[in-house]
Amino acid sequence: MGSQIEHRTLRQITYTCYSNSIREGEQFIPEHVFSYQISGKLIYNDGENEYLFDEDSFRLTRRNTLIKFNKVPSQDGEYSNVSVFMDQNTLRNISLEYGYRGTKSHRSEPAFHITSNELLSGYIESLKPYDELNKPGNEILKNLKLKELIIVLIQTNPFLMDILFDFTEPGKIDLEAFMNRNFRFNVSLERFAYLTGRSLSTFQLDFEKTFAANPRKWLQQKRLQEAYYLIKEKGAHTSEVYIDVGFQDLSHFSYAFKKNVWFSAITNTLSWNWKNDINRIFFF
Repeated sequence: MGSQIEHRTLRQITYTCYSNSIREGEQFIPEHVFSYQISGKLIYNDGENEYLFDEDSFRLTRRNTLIKFNKVPSQDGEYSNVSVFMDQNTLRNISLEYGYRGTKSHRSEPAFHITSNELLSGYIESLKPYDELNKPGNEILKNLKLKELIIVLIQTNPFLMDILFDFTEPGKIDLEAFMNRNFRFNVSLERFAYLTGRSLSTFQLDFEKTFAANPRKWLQQKRLQEAYYLIKEKGAHTSEVYIDVGFQDLSHFSYAFKKNVWFSAITNTLSWNWKNDINRIFFF
């Protein structure tokens, strides 16, 4: 039976269900997201650590986060998940209405488990008539469900106040450490600049001072070096590598890999069999 995918979006609330396939990818998370894993499991990777969220678990994914993910169906072949996106405008309004104030949280994980409780379980149950909620004219109800979730989270997990109601933008951080940790993410320079607390022009100037290189060229070189290591030393195949190191598609990756000056130089030191293997791997 082929894979069947269902996405039902209710403005801030999404329900995803598909079967019989593992899905992987990456994304930038612009808003805090509360999720309940109905079936299957989700694996996050932030470039340093992996985070596993099993079936029947709650989680919070923080805003301004870069994440690679693997969505793995359960043994019966189904993956399903419901998520609620908590936008900054709604959180600011609730902060004003109830006097909630946050300070900078000491938690640094991009995503973490939320302990199950009766209020959260009841809230998820109340979302089950997805199709009813999705009917035109239910915008007020959907906004109330979002507000309800935020209040339940704060009442049952007070530490979340420092995360949900921290409205500060990313501050200027160590550029070298950040880029060496996150070069594998295929995001724009504008996004990298924002996450390091810089304008695009300042990011480019600081980057060239730090790395003595153009950021686009540095990113390509760094990704190619990582790909070479994974292919040669770890025995990985290009179909496994190109997404992991930050290339958008296999065609772009193979072209860059074969034409890169650095690659041309090192292949001269390799055995004939290895060079033949490279040609075979990238032959379309």
